Amino acid sequence: MATTENPTNKTKYINANPEMHSYKNLIVWQKSIDFAINVIELVENVETDRKHYRLIEQLEAAATSVSMNIAEGKGRFSKKDYGHFLIIARGSLYETMTLLEIFMRKGWISMEKYRELEIQSIEISKIITSIHHNLRINNS
Repeated sequence: MATTENPTNKTKYINANPEMHSYKNLIVWQKSIDFAINVIELVENVETDRKHYRLIEQLEAAATSVSMNIAEGKGRFSKKDYGHFLIIARGSLYETMTLLEIFMRKGWISMEKYRELEIQSIEISKIITSIHHNLRINNS
């Protein structure tokens, strides 16, 4: 197995055996894993006058759902199914950013941290949209 390095955060990615778990080779999956980890690390330090566990759990679930849906879609047997799960992944990404917006407006996270995650999410969204568009063109 070969490794590649993500220049943004110096994470080393393992290029999986193409016969097994090809979703791991998807840059969008790798970036969505990084995004989820960044969100989880951020909320581990959220300080509120009362803990909003349900919102924190929902944020973690939405953030991790992005990569899980990309992987699940890639594991399906049809391009149509893959495209469907990409749409769900993008929805989870938007849900994550909506929750982060609420956290930022409440003062639970900084504007700077919000912006960092927003930049990541925009990049992931563009990749998901591009893959979905290509699937539709190649499926015609």
